[in-house]
Amino acid sequence: MKIRQAKFSSTSWDAISETPGFLPEKASLVLAFGERKLLEKTDPHEYLKEQYPNAQIIINSTSGEIIGEKVYDDTIVVTAIEFEKTTVRTVQFDISNHKESYAVGEKLARALDEETLLAIILISDGGVVNGSELIEASNRWLSHPVPVIGGLAGDAGRFERTLVGANQNPVSGKVVGIGLYGTDLKIGHGTMGGWDVFGPEREVTKSVYNELYQIDDRDALDLYKDYLGRYAEGLPGTALLFPLSIRISPDSQPLVRTILSINETTKSMTFAGDIPEGACVRFMRANLDRLVEASALAAQNALTQLGKTPELAILISCVGRKLVLGQRTEEEVEVASDIFGNQLYMTGFYSYGEIAPAGPASPGELHNQTMTITILSEQ
Repeated sequence: MKIRQAKFSSTSWDAISETPGFLPEKASLVLAFGERKLLEKTDPHEYLKEQYPNAQIIINSTSGEIIGEKVYDDTIVVTAIEFEKTTVRTVQFDISNHKESYAVGEKLARALDEETLLAIILISDGGVVNGSELIEASNRWLSHPVPVIGGLAGDAGRFERTLVGANQNPVSGKVVGIGLYGTDLKIGHGTMGGWDVFGPEREVTKSVYNELYQIDDRDALDLYKDYLGRYAEGLPGTALLFPLSIRISPDSQPLVRTILSINETTKSMTFAGDIPEGACVRFMRANLDRLVEASALAAQNALTQLGKTPELAILISCVGRKLVLGQRTEEEVEVASDIFGNQLYMTGFYSYGEIAPAGPASPGELHNQTMTITILSEQ
């Protein structure tokens, strides 16, 4: 595997780093993560196609860009990958509202499914998709289980629209699947939140998709406000400080769900993923030190699973973590780099939802407020 990385800011492209012997015409995959308004102004696909004429080029908007140990805003970061023994194939589908999510996930899985499929990188519009259903269908319709990793595109903290594109300039309403095929690519993944849970575990007694109406037969918003105390006055903004831990079934791993909006009329809360009836939930609160430590744990888990020296790390974290960590945001990237050492390339972005298996033998799932790390090696 050979890699070249570059960054666009203001009006120019700057080289970041490059593996000796890298040949642009042999690059098979290009990942470009950029600020939404900058992507709309620069139309980067034409430039990237000239640079890497034979590559599958994936571009999406972000809530912050990661390259090396740095976190940037208002840039486009590009990682071009020359696989030596791995085949890359991409598919792209339209999505106009969240009700289409399961059908799109099924089509994506069927289109990429092959005996030699090793993993899927899934990049989706972050505004109109139900990430839970998209990933559930992607897992269900594969003929054999493979890790599904990736994220929902971001739009800084604006939540206006997000952009995704495969082999075109990115636009709203797209879902892209990247299939990796072969036998020589090794993959490790880890995901951690680092939030503190508090209060008893409670049952979801009324919900519809990602809208939560009642917990333990009480209006969800009223109960949530009781727990927030003085922070309730800052809703919905302060909701980023107090996400929800959810277990879909008694034996499932806990997931984190971010509150996107509240409804004072129906006393309900809308989340970034499904909150099914019968699920068990607990309230969570921010602990900055534990958030940073969680990134190191995710990196260590990925490295343990890989079992060899990684060549590329893809970090996808949540916009909520970035807003909470503030000036400490870069620390969660630095601690991951410390785990890996300086022998690999790192890229990634801040998202509206992270996609990764919860454990070594788990299928891909939608996470919120986590750092998810995928490492790859062909060595």
